[in-house]
Amino acid sequence: MGELDSTVFRTAVVPAAGMGTRFLPATKTVPKELLPVVDTPGIELVAGEAAESGAERLVIVTAPGKDGVVAHFVEDLVLENNLAARGKHTLLEKVRRAPGLLAVESVVQQEPLGLGHAVGCAEAVLGEDEDAIAVLLPDDLVLPNGVLDVMARVRAKRGGTVLCAIDVPKEEVSAYGVFDVEAVPDAANPNVLKVKGMVEKPTLQDAPSTLAAAGRYLLDRAIFDALRRIRPGAGGELQLTDAIALLIAEGHPVHVVVHHGARHDLGNPGGFLRASVDLALSHPEYGSDLRKWLERRIKAQSDGSVRSFVV
Repeated sequence: MGELDSTVFRTAVVPAAGMGTRFLPATKTVPKELLPVVDTPGIELVAGEAAESGAERLVIVTAPGKDGVVAHFVEDLVLENNLAARGKHTLLEKVRRAPGLLAVESVVQQEPLGLGHAVGCAEAVLGEDEDAIAVLLPDDLVLPNGVLDVMARVRAKRGGTVLCAIDVPKEEVSAYGVFDVEAVPDAANPNVLKVKGMVEKPTLQDAPSTLAAAGRYLLDRAIFDALRRIRPGAGGELQLTDAIALLIAEGHPVHVVVHHGARHDLGNPGGFLRASVDLALSHPEYGSDLRKWLERRIKAQSDGSVRSFVV
């Protein structure tokens, strides 16, 4: 980031306390966040995005007994020495990447009481001088990296809280939190909009727009006070969107940056597969062969010869 943005936030928070039930039985012993997107765990991709945007520290919100996610960012000297001795320098570089990205620590969410509660758990480890945090949902893979940089510039100029949105097809709005927005008259970037409100999973008729939340938040520290004042919803959960809505109602500036890249949902197998294919197609080692294989495989599916298809 540029000099203007370098102090906007130092800490990135990743809520990772979920049990990954949609990926069972794979997640019976392996945390969902460690499932590889091609050859890199999703949590490492998110951590890399945070580090590229200037974060110095990653706070992972975990559940009791879910220590493997944080362990991924701890040096394994035995493994590194073994790879070095065998001359596996490319693999050694990959293994060293996660521990070298940024400082990582964890806080434990003792009960699954919602995203708002998970974000609130991070307050205790923030420095007194930190007036904003970034929150990255590990289920959302936002490509290419860089939207946090834009969000930081918007906060540096306009203050308050800044969110990320993607424009989704009309028929999909009921699956998302959808923003009610208006133009910012003096905005040089037309993708920066003022947020008037947010509707969680609306019908198409009730949706104020097709701009949906994309799992990237740059939250003013006032969010923690708002989280203490909202009422729990269904299941006793505290919703982050309710706290943001409270801030908006009280005049707190909230803006959104519309991201025009890709967004993949790593929280379900279908989205995870699409993310893996998307990243693999641009991978220098696997991309070319995968593209050729997919073209042959799709042709075989189309002409009915799939049963005799040879890899």
